[in-house]
Amino acid sequence: MDMDYNGDSGFLDPELLQLNEVSPLAIKSNPYVAEKLFEQWLSLPESTLLVKSLFNNVKAGIPLNVSGSVSSPKASSGSPVPSMFPAGSAPPLSPRSSSSGSPRITKQRAGPSVLGSPLRVISEPVKELIPQFYFQNGRPPPNDLKEQCLFRCNQFFYGHADGLQLHEFKPLTKEICKLPSFFSTALFKKIDVAGTGVVTRDAFVDYWVNGNMLIKDVATQIYTILKQPDLKYLTQEDLKPILRELLATHPGLEFLQSTPEFQERYAETVIYRIFFYMNRTGDARLTLRELKRGNLIAAMQHADEEEDINKVLKYFSYEHFYVIYCKFWELDTDHDFLIDKENLIRYGNHALTYRIVDRIFSQVPRKFTSNVDGKMGYEDFVYFILSEEDKSSEPSLEYWFKCVDLDGNGVITRNEMQFFYEEQLHRMECMAQEPVLFEDILCQIVDMIGPKDEGYFTLHDLKGSKLAGSVFNILFNLNKFMAFETRDPFLIRQERENPTLTEWDRFAHREYIRLSMEEDAEDASNGSADVWDESLEAPF
Repeated sequence: MDMDYNGDSGFLDPELLQLNEVSPLAIKSNPYVAEKLFEQWLSLPESTLLVKSLFNNVKAGIPLNVSGSVSSPKASSGSPVPSMFPAGSAPPLSPRSSSSGSPRITKQRAGPSVLGSPLRVISEPVKELIPQFYFQNGRPPPNDLKEQCLFRCNQFFYGHADGLQLHEFKPLTKEICKLPSFFSTALFKKIDVAGTGVVTRDAFVDYWVNGNMLIKDVATQIYTILKQPDLKYLTQEDLKPILRELLATHPGLEFLQSTPEFQERYAETVIYRIFFYMNRTGDARLTLRELKRGNLIAAMQHADEEEDINKVLKYFSYEHFYVIYCKFWELDTDHDFLIDKENLIRYGNHALTYRIVDRIFSQVPRKFTSNVDGKMGYEDFVYFILSEEDKSSEPSLEYWFKCVDLDGNGVITRNEMQFFYEEQLHRMECMAQEPVLFEDILCQIVDMIGPKDEGYFTLHDLKGSKLAGSVFNILFNLNKFMAFETRDPFLIRQERENPTLTEWDRFAHREYIRLSMEEDAEDASNGSADVWDESLEAPF
């Protein structure tokens, strides 16, 4: 039987050959010798018979479970593998350590193989017990945390064997669930699916403890409580129950209870503000990821702890709602709760250009929800005023970037900026002000933004600059452009004194003072002797 060996001697492990007459170290140090020795071994008649016998057995399907060497008329009974050295002429082997072997794989001697060869058998790896890491309903709470929660539950439900009613459930929501108190109604209804009007201890434990709500983060808890069962996101309707309870229970909003129409407008405004800042995709679907990334949870907790709702600047401030609503009411001259282009052009004492107003009403930055052609609804106005008065926020930058990007290719070019600035230049000339040429303005904008490519501006370039909002004011808001050029020292000092306040916070504060002073003057002109108290009076 002729056999050729074409393998790579670099992969030949001399210890697997078990050539007792030759030192493994000598074979490893000289691969050429190993190759020649292996070829010589294969050429021996005994080796040929051994390989041929094993090959035939494999073809016939005979299990290779023989012990010792395969019988052969010419094979030696003392050695399972034919020797390449005459008897007694082999040099002694050096002592072999137990750790010797192939550098590529660790092997352990486990006796002769099933083939009758002294080749070593690889021991099977020890199976490691991997603890369970996936739980369909979440990881169960630790025993100590679970026992502590059950102990507190027993205290709350002591003496209430039939369960707690809704007005008794609020302390449990705040102290055990660690949720804002105005979530008590939503949580109560989530547990009381049958609408019995009571929540028993077993029902609460089953939902909060056994349902693993106990160990979820606050954002996930709120998301689970508010979300509709068949949806994977929150809608504006999902937030209305907690706003209704906030209006009914918060001491800072108690004065609105006599004007339910403004309660509804306040709740809508808060929800619109939440979705403006949190729902970055703009699809009116607030996902769990968006909820976790935003600051809504902290604002809710702040609103629950602070008695003065106007100190909760994020989303819930009544003063902010008052400013937004009054601004809309001033523009909506026919009070049909819709405004058109001519109404919006009057915003901010005609601060905006016609061209930017046209882009807004083309619904490029955001599709209107009014469902009336050529009309902007209240929700659309909330998005507009938040974008206009705080151009430093990312939602605002995205809003105006879409307006200026005429061809929608994701970059703002020189020609697109010049298109909007032309009207600004014309307005400056009409007001007898010294015009600033576009070439000079363009150089100033490049210095302000520092784009990666000076030939165009990307949204990423604008988000990386603190002066990006001023760029948009230069292009289409003449009043703010002039204010930026003059740099009012008083406003600069105010910004330095309160660096945590946003542009919107400062604007809302100024406008609320102005509106309240106008309200005071109107009361005085009507002969009112009472001093108007902003904390107790309804907005209208």
